Amino acid sequence: MLPLGICCLLVFHACVVFGTELTFELPDNDKQCFFEELEKDVKFDIDFQVISGGNYDVDCFVTDPLGNVLYNEKKKQYDSFSHTTGMQGVYKVCFSNEFSTFTHKIVYLDFRHGDEEPLLDTMTGSTALTQLESSCVSIHEILKVVIDSQTWYRLREAHDRTKAEHLLERVTFWSIGETVLLFIIGIGQVMMLRSFFADKKGSVVAAT
Repeated sequence: MLPLGICCLLVFHACVVFGTELTFELPDNDKQCFFEELEKDVKFDIDFQVISGGNYDVDCFVTDPLGNVLYNEKKKQYDSFSHTTGMQGVYKVCFSNEFSTFTHKIVYLDFRHGDEEPLLDTMTGSTALTQLESSCVSIHEILKVVIDSQTWYRLREAHDRTKAEHLLERVTFWSIGETVLLFIIGIGQVMMLRSFFADKKGSVVAAT
């Protein structure tokens, strides 16, 4: 039996062995690709979401080691893709923003592959688990749910914050434009009133 602290460390270790999460910037008129070498008959999962930029959409495609297209979607804001490899080799995941001419994007990518290993070597389907091992498994499952929830909330927060910042910029520019317009109208009205009085004064002088 292992102390509970060691079990918790194993839980955190197992959560990151087969997963890669990253957030990257995708400039306009640009394409970025990521490569992963996988064995045959390995299942991998891809989740991505555009956090900010333009209409929050990108092109995404996945190819196998022979260049065959496994997944190809255009202008997606978010999506998921699962596939079991049919051969060993380097698989490629690409994101393209080539259709955009002036807006760059920020994209979140979660790439997972393989089957999760047991927390301990003794945890197999043919042996009964001790109470402490069962507790470790329960904690592990709960932590996975917590991690997924935290990731979802972080993405939503980043997405909503970006929208709020864009809205703030538009409101600020609109307010500045209205202020400038009010000044122009006010100055125009003053000049127009002065021209009325100047014309009246000239008419009086001409009459005398």
